[in-house]
Amino acid sequence: MASEVSRTCIGCGEVHDKKTMIRIVRDSQGVIRSDESGRANGRGAYICLNEECLDKAVKKQGLNRAFKMQVSKDTVSEVSEYIRNRLAES
Repeated sequence: MASEVSRTCIGCGEVHDKKTMIRIVRDSQGVIRSDESGRANGRGAYICLNEECLDKAVKKQGLNRAFKMQVSKDTVSEVSEYIRNRLAES
């Protein structure tokens, strides 16, 4: 019996099945973007697909901690917009 792969949300800090989360990745050039395939090379961070976790991640500077660098406000806005669009589709 194979176990589910789980990841920790950068917003709420809870562990969930990674298939239910959104992966954000920083590639080798330092570009931060969403990773819909879940397989892009680079350092990844996961966030639950809900508004509360997004707000917590922004407030607690979850992207900065996850990527061990200062993430620009523009990048945080782009990631937030992407997640909000995904929420609207659900």
